[in-house]
Amino acid sequence: MSIPGYRMATLAEFVGRELGTSDWVLVDQARIDAFAQCTGDRQWIHVDVERAKRESPFGATIAHGYLTLSLLASLAIEIGLIPGDASSGLNYGLDKVRFMAPVKAGSRVRSRVTLLSVEDKGDGRYMVKMANELQTDGASKPALLAETLALLVA
Repeated sequence: MSIPGYRMATLAEFVGRELGTSDWVLVDQARIDAFAQCTGDRQWIHVDVERAKRESPFGATIAHGYLTLSLLASLAIEIGLIPGDASSGLNYGLDKVRFMAPVKAGSRVRSRVTLLSVEDKGDGRYMVKMANELQTDGASKPALLAETLALLVA
């Protein structure tokens, strides 16, 4: 997506504003299993569908918290976090992360991003801080709240 008027030179004008909301992304069992395979985190609550139906307080397997966290970068890019006149955007870190509610297998999530601050780092580089709210379709509270940092390079 493209955010009207959002460029490297106008970043500061967007502080305090919502940049946008991503499209919905399906977090299905195949994605959860692939994440478990990549990370080695094969805890039953994530990968054992039958046991999770029987024993989990959620009645189903749930996504890893770090899986939901890892979605934020691509969803922010989809929204248009990296202005068209930037050469790149680099993940820089996290300031706050809270896993607020589980994401059951088969759920759809999306991210709402608000620009919190911009810091000129010189040489055409800007550190931006975003508030990310990962929402689950049909849920009353967000799955995840996180403040993320990115370095945008002209």
